[in-house]
Amino acid sequence: MINRRDFVKTLILSGAGLVIAQKNVFGNGDFSSDPLQNSADVWKTEYPKILARIKPPRFRKKDYLITRFGAVGDGKTLNSEAFKKAIEECSKKGGGRVVVPQGEWLTGAIHLKSNVNLHVQKNATIKFSTDAKDYLPIVHTRWEGMELMHISPLIYAYEQQNIAITGEGTLDGQGKAGFWKWHGNPRYGGDPSKISQRADRDKLYDMMTRNVPLNERVFGEKSYLRPQFIQPYKCKNVLIEGVKIVDSPMWEIHPVLCENVTVRKVSIATHGPNNDGCDPESCKDVLIEDCFFDTGDDCIAIKSGRNNDGRRINVPTENVIIRNCIFKDGHGGVTVGSEISGNVRNVFAENCQMDSPDLWTAIRVKNNASRGGKLENFYYRNITIGTVSRAAIEIDFNYEEGAKGEHIPMVRNFVVENLKARDCNKAVDLQGLANAPLFDIVLKNCDFATVKNANIVKNVNGLKLENVKMNGKVVESLG
Repeated sequence: MINRRDFVKTLILSGAGLVIAQKNVFGNGDFSSDPLQNSADVWKTEYPKILARIKPPRFRKKDYLITRFGAVGDGKTLNSEAFKKAIEECSKKGGGRVVVPQGEWLTGAIHLKSNVNLHVQKNATIKFSTDAKDYLPIVHTRWEGMELMHISPLIYAYEQQNIAITGEGTLDGQGKAGFWKWHGNPRYGGDPSKISQRADRDKLYDMMTRNVPLNERVFGEKSYLRPQFIQPYKCKNVLIEGVKIVDSPMWEIHPVLCENVTVRKVSIATHGPNNDGCDPESCKDVLIEDCFFDTGDDCIAIKSGRNNDGRRINVPTENVIIRNCIFKDGHGGVTVGSEISGNVRNVFAENCQMDSPDLWTAIRVKNNASRGGKLENFYYRNITIGTVSRAAIEIDFNYEEGAKGEHIPMVRNFVVENLKARDCNKAVDLQGLANAPLFDIVLKNCDFATVKNANIVKNVNGLKLENVKMNGKVVESLG
């Protein structure tokens, strides 16, 4: 097997080692030295430093009731202009809460401004229009890790500070009644002979591959790329707390290029196409806690841009804390990838519960030689798994394009402690590539009570087991 020193040489020769020498929170990134940290020390030192930096924004004690601006809560009247006026006045006068009272409030895109807390009260539902015209004008956004100008996400903010969405109410994307059919799959009401995202997705992918400038990547209402639900873009000090999210068109909570983000006590129940729960992308200092995920795709998916766009923008997602969350249905519970070409580092997850026959994998990493992202410093502890239908832990470099690409992927320093799984098809599915092995995977005090089938372990350097049980017996090897 290739060792770390040879791996560095391969990266340099391939031109893919641009970030290897970049200093990170835990060290200088030199593969010639052992990157493993004492996990107990990291939880005591680095974890509290990250947590101390993440502080939710505070708001002036002033309420702006949307009914003062002409909003009607009958579920039929379009209230886009009322939301816009309330938010603009609140921000202009120093901030506060834009309050959505009990009722059903139909609207198009909502654009948050600095110092505004959109507060959705109990028994209030914001229902979003199914007409693409209500999400114009087009905005600078990302779609599956690729930049473009397109219809607005349902709730959007660009280069704002101190913004929030709070309350006990519901955000209803009405995806099933509208945007889901854009996917094209008949399962979601689509008819690919009439409407499908495929052509527009391929067009955007081609533009990304050719490095077409952003101002030429213009899509819009006649393009079938479904909008994200909530997308703060280039924002600082973001809070999303308490609300329930249902029926999303696509990804639900998708902060991009943001710093200091808190997602807390949010309940997500939506089973449409690509319905990821929370996808921080190219973000720094993120806390996701006390949330419930029941999704049609990955519950949490940490990202940093796809292929050329991720490498060009070159902003990692770093310093992410996930704790006290419950995961039900989904493809992966705590997931990294697959759009991670800008790199991911320093992720902590603890005290999470995952349990559903429709949850594929509890801890999941997706990467390949087209993405080429460098992923390092992952710490998981006290994870409780009831049932997962595939592997409890999966790191897969054979995902989608697999080895077809010129950018060597990397995972190193991946530590899982005190994981208990009652029932899984495999304990682990670990697949590096021949020229890109996984480095330093550590399992400590883990108990996989029932494992139905053989594990997959390919191209792994430094797999370390300490007190790991499978089917009631301590094991020395997972192969």
